[in-house]
Amino acid sequence: MVFFYALVGAFCLGLAPLFGKSALSNVNPITAFALRTIIAAALVTAWFVSTRGVHEFTLLPVSFWVVITIEAILAALLGDLAYFYALKQGNINEVALIMACAPLITIALSYFWLGEFVSKNQLVGALFITIGLVFISWD
Repeated sequence: MVFFYALVGAFCLGLAPLFGKSALSNVNPITAFALRTIIAAALVTAWFVSTRGVHEFTLLPVSFWVVITIEAILAALLGDLAYFYALKQGNINEVALIMACAPLITIALSYFWLGEFVSKNQLVGALFITIGLVFISWD
């Protein structure tokens, strides 16, 4: 099931920039980003309320709120806003390739910061991905 979810996620994340680039033709990236965020927040809120998950908010420790706030600022605010600016100003293929480096950063930081195990196969795979990204980006 993990593979299926990851594959669906990858497909959606690969498809989304096509719509994002199309939407940004005559719109400021901040406007598009704000509207996308409002739409996503409304959908998630409706889903969350309908599943009666609101009660769980009261059970979450302060440390969780701090960590999830930092994650939100990095991914949902700064990362996505930078992505929208790059998408507006750049070639969608180049932006997608650069954004594809995110898992490589995650692998490296998870090893050094969280002490996560990184196998030899993962290291070799990350190396191949990096080499592939360099080759693809050369004109």
